[in-house]
Amino acid sequence: MNPLRESELLMTRRQLFGKTAYGIGTAALGSMLGKDLDIGGGAATSGSLPKEVADMIPHFAPKAKRVIYLFMSGGPSQMDLWDYKPKLPDKFDEDLPEEIRKGQRITTMTSGQKRFPVAPSKFKFTKHDNNQDGTWVSELLPYTSGVVGDLCVIRSMYTEAINHDPAITFIQTGSQLPGRPSAGAWTSYGLGSMNEDLPSYVVLHSSWTGRKSAQALYSRLWGTGFLPSHYQGVAMRSVGDPVLHLTDPDGLDRETRRRMLDGISELNQMQAEEFGDPEINARIQQYEMAYRMQTSVPGLMDLSEEPESTFELYGPDAKKPGTFAANCLLARRLAQRDVRFTQIFHRGWDQHNVLPTDLPKQAKDIDQACAALIKDLKRTGLLEDTLVIWGGEFGRTVYCQGALTRENYGRDHHPRCFSMWMAGGGVNAGTVYGQTDDYSYNIVDADGNPLNPSPTEFTPGAVHIHDLNATMLKLMGIDHTKLNFRYQGRDFRLTDVHGHVVEDLIS
Repeated sequence: MNPLRESELLMTRRQLFGKTAYGIGTAALGSMLGKDLDIGGGAATSGSLPKEVADMIPHFAPKAKRVIYLFMSGGPSQMDLWDYKPKLPDKFDEDLPEEIRKGQRITTMTSGQKRFPVAPSKFKFTKHDNNQDGTWVSELLPYTSGVVGDLCVIRSMYTEAINHDPAITFIQTGSQLPGRPSAGAWTSYGLGSMNEDLPSYVVLHSSWTGRKSAQALYSRLWGTGFLPSHYQGVAMRSVGDPVLHLTDPDGLDRETRRRMLDGISELNQMQAEEFGDPEINARIQQYEMAYRMQTSVPGLMDLSEEPESTFELYGPDAKKPGTFAANCLLARRLAQRDVRFTQIFHRGWDQHNVLPTDLPKQAKDIDQACAALIKDLKRTGLLEDTLVIWGGEFGRTVYCQGALTRENYGRDHHPRCFSMWMAGGGVNAGTVYGQTDDYSYNIVDADGNPLNPSPTEFTPGAVHIHDLNATMLKLMGIDHTKLNFRYQGRDFRLTDVHGHVVEDLIS
């Protein structure tokens, strides 16, 4: 996928000769200043894919048309929710064995502790039937446990990042360093939009009731990086206008606004013809999308047409704008309108202390709504081709951060293993993938032997975040190695130079 080719496809005869005129001078200047001079930086790209590329995508038959990504920012505790460890209660307050930790790095928040006491979960687990041997689920998730037959629970996720910002940036963009396109932007870039009146990528932020303070989320997490800007996620608000500046100013009617946009479009088109800058085309498309959204967004946000049975399914919070439940209901409505990628952020999962108090509140925020979303998508026939993903940026440690009692404990960040789940869209429903040791500290094989996985090669039984993204793209019909974008002389992709499709996660 070459953006230089994209620009060539949009170039007119006049632009070609115009560029040639100053191109000779630029080449001469470059030869005088030296071969190492990088003139111009990265290549510009158009707002649409080259025809030869568009004809190739999807690379194979897709199982999912759209994605709903439920992101639990802060790092949910896997051993308190999904990774049942029945032997841990007998090890309460024992030091974490060195052969388990193996000198692995820890954060500065616990590196100064004199000891690392084991903190078993105080919450009960129950085994729920599914298509396999059953799935252990915490008592904190009574509603979600009722849909485990539709879930593929992954217990063996891992990452390299150990602090929030690089970890969230990593799982969202494939790089710990800011500046790369988000997963939703990559998907929109590769597959385009299925709805002319709504963005292909929508972001919803949720309120939370657990830990009062939470990590900030930056717009680059749903941004486009070096991709054309109209592929970025559009964040919708729960208070005031759903999208900033969407409402016409006082005294401006629709007809006047239409004439104004037509005039701006003509001016932008003149600039596009003169300079051949694809970002101008992106600007034109964004103006037009904003105009259409003035009609489509109010209809999307108006829940008055939903029957009372829907609110009973999602719970009372579904009537409160900005809650996770309300956003899950909106996600279903967006799926019905064929929005390609919807992402719901829910913050507050960073339980370094008072976990037994805060975690139940967080779980209550999302439990009924997650189950309702699965049931609702299934009821409306959308689950079959909608991929739902749930999870955070990393897990939590088995050892306690700070003082430990039987009724109170906290957990630090843990990138070595954590749990996520997927549903719908061609996933292997009713299954559990991967195992961890008795301390939920390391990923192990079926015999309990440590796997020591590496992102540079695929390890059966372990799922790196690059593997997760590669599998997500595969379900969408995209070969992750072929969805490339050349920028500053290098081909980039969501999975960087790594990533393997985990076929066992696919039905």
